[in-house]
Amino acid sequence: MVLDEILSAEFGAELARLLLTATLDLNPGLAELGPHLPPGTVLLLPDRPTQPATRAVVSLYG
Repeated sequence: MVLDEILSAEFGAELARLLLTATLDLNPGLAELGPHLPPGTVLLLPDRPTQPATRAVVSLYG
């Protein structure tokens, strides 16, 4: 399975993108396993953020 799929299933697609780096930080050596995780790989997943992620809004029209 691919890490992105696991995170998307657990947190939804948008949060999965935001939590990818945190997941890699929690699991040293995970990136060295390659894009497809071997069966039986144990993962620590980050906690769900309590506040929704915000994005800066840029206006093209001032």
